[in-house]
Amino acid sequence: MQQTLLSEVFKYFELDCFIYMVGSIYYVFNHTSLILDYNIINVGCVLSENNFESVREDAFHHCRFVLQNEVELDGARVMGIDGSSQIIMVSGKAPGIEREHVLSKISLLSQNEVDTMQLPPNTKAIRDLTILPDGLALLASLGKKLLLFSMRSNNLVLEYDLPAPAWSCSGDNSNTHYVYTGLQNGMLLVFDIRQTAVPMQVMEGLTGHPVHTVHSVALSDGGSRVLTASSSGPCVWEVGSSCGRPFLIPEMENQGVCISLACCGSLDSIVASFRQKVELFNDSMPSQIPMSSSPSPFLSTTGKIGSHVLITGVEGLYFQSQEVGKSIVSELRMPKSAILCTEGDNPLFAYGDESSHGVHIWGLPSFRTYAKLKPHQQPILDLRYDRRSTGPGFLGCISEDRLQVFSCF
Repeated sequence: MQQTLLSEVFKYFELDCFIYMVGSIYYVFNHTSLILDYNIINVGCVLSENNFESVREDAFHHCRFVLQNEVELDGARVMGIDGSSQIIMVSGKAPGIEREHVLSKISLLSQNEVDTMQLPPNTKAIRDLTILPDGLALLASLGKKLLLFSMRSNNLVLEYDLPAPAWSCSGDNSNTHYVYTGLQNGMLLVFDIRQTAVPMQVMEGLTGHPVHTVHSVALSDGGSRVLTASSSGPCVWEVGSSCGRPFLIPEMENQGVCISLACCGSLDSIVASFRQKVELFNDSMPSQIPMSSSPSPFLSTTGKIGSHVLITGVEGLYFQSQEVGKSIVSELRMPKSAILCTEGDNPLFAYGDESSHGVHIWGLPSFRTYAKLKPHQQPILDLRYDRRSTGPGFLGCISEDRLQVFSCF
């Protein structure tokens, strides 16, 4: 009877294999042998034992996702993850009447020990958070501040005043002293954290739209560029004394409103996510729904069909768009996405699905569904992936009331 039931599961969900957990034991089934293997895995702080993950294997992807930690939160908004130290940084509103914004450090190695750090006055909401080398966390604030915290001492190291609210931030892949922040007015600022007074470079954007994503990318010739995204689409910047004007990646103009951008440190695989623009019914209506400056879960709706466009860089800074994937995206929020680069495999693309409130993972370049991870009660507000030179990668995601961390191996 069990084999008959398993056969029906494979037929109904059109799966090649799936993982089912009972307690701390993961059973891995495929459609040929019905039971392929099982492994005993220690799972930390699991809130529920009903953990079902659907996985499709193919010749190009062999990654497994195991729920390592699940932690209850309150008022979470953005997160960062450091795979080497297994530390999660989460920013959000503290419990209580005033609901001030705080920064929390969660250690996955110490029974999910949580340290809470107060932010400077008038910081307002943290819009983006990036983990840098040497145990530093970079925070982009809507209070016109760029903050640098030490994860070792839990103290504020640097505080930069900005000309406009910050929407995004990133470190530099080739120079650990450089950091970037994208502003609400479309500008990109470059800082050298050895200089504590003013930005090293201030760059005007092509539009006045908020820069909601910043990535540092390496070129095949040894050079580097900065890849950003606003609602207009993904944009490439050259930083330095001889830099020219930024430019939009071609063929993205008619895709819709760009709401997310993912890459893996190079131009080999980029995924830009879009939602459709709102059609004009009369001249007085805006051309698109306004973007939310803060990733509030209360802006969630049933969502709408969105597209994910795979872009690859060829011969330097020439680009071509390839496959297009579809999913349900938020009508208002600007969620994060991630590309998971695993050794010896084609990359995977991870995105928070608005309809299921869970992370969906697609294989690239085909956008074939690879995994659907355990859903949350609330929409996914942020997700991050980090993998060091050795050991497994870590995929983290948060909703307003929950953090999940998956080991990827």
